[in-house]
Amino acid sequence: MMAHTFRELVIGGVLVAPFISYAVAALFVVLLIRPLLRFVGFLKIFSNAAIAELSLYVTILGLLVLFF
Repeated sequence: MMAHTFRELVIGGVLVAPFISYAVAALFVVLLIRPLLRFVGFLKIFSNAAIAELSLYVTILGLLVLFF
């Protein structure tokens, strides 16, 4: 039987859920790759660039939750 243990982040004595850490990490990754995406014209192929970026964020967040 495998039990997944979650590591809580402690900020000022307050336990922060692991999901919040993943959400911040995913935001950091998206902000890092954003200039590259603009350079290659990723957002120009979508009719709504904001939804495309949101979808990319959700995908990265899902991968972080799945693998960590």
